[in-house]
Amino acid sequence: MDTRIDDLLSALAEPTRLRALQIVWDGDEHCVCELMDKLGASQSRMSRHMARLKAAGLLSDRRDAQWVRYRRNPDLPADWLRIIETVLAAMPAVPRDECRKKAA
Repeated sequence: MDTRIDDLLSALAEPTRLRALQIVWDGDEHCVCELMDKLGASQSRMSRHMARLKAAGLLSDRRDAQWVRYRRNPDLPADWLRIIETVLAAMPAVPRDECRKKAA
């Protein structure tokens, strides 16, 4: 994994991406619909943010029928984990609700 600190910091610099990462960081998989509901973002905007977090190496994804489910990348370097966890610890909590839209 090419671990460039500027990629990490750039990915964390946008508030919606940071809040999405905070939600996904719980270790579970999360669908875009859930993130849209919690963050008040459109589907296209949320998908772009998730693609950016994935491109930075912070997330992995899995297709589930028409849904894409995101989770934290289990292969992140330890120094990145420390940075991310320190940033997330300083943030207020995001309410945890289930995704309202389920795959058919």
